[in-house]
Amino acid sequence: MHIRKDDLVVVITGDDAEAGKARRVLRVSINDGKIVVEGVNRVYKHLKPNRRNAQGGRLSKEMPIDASNALLFCPTCRKGVRIGRRYAADGHKERYCKKCGNGLGALSGPRSTYASKG
Repeated sequence: MHIRKDDLVVVITGDDAEAGKARRVLRVSINDGKIVVEGVNRVYKHLKPNRRNAQGGRLSKEMPIDASNALLFCPTCRKGVRIGRRYAADGHKERYCKKCGNGLGALSGPRSTYASKG
């Protein structure tokens, strides 16, 4: 998956899509291909009064959206962009912006010497 926890993303489809507004990813579910984004797809959960929750009422929480409905935010371009993967000069695999070529964070450790021979 191209999105990780604490990344900034721009939601491109759905009711909460706002052009150019970057929001933080709270959780990533790799098996489902879904992400939970701060302030997006909010729902109300109605709680009954009980011992733990003495007052009851409505609890607002974010629900997951599909990862394909969000683009990673590039700080150089100042908008959501498509990304690619490449090996940096030091051997780390990183994500990069396809428009400006700016690196957007490392994905893994350096390549082994065996992998770099091929």
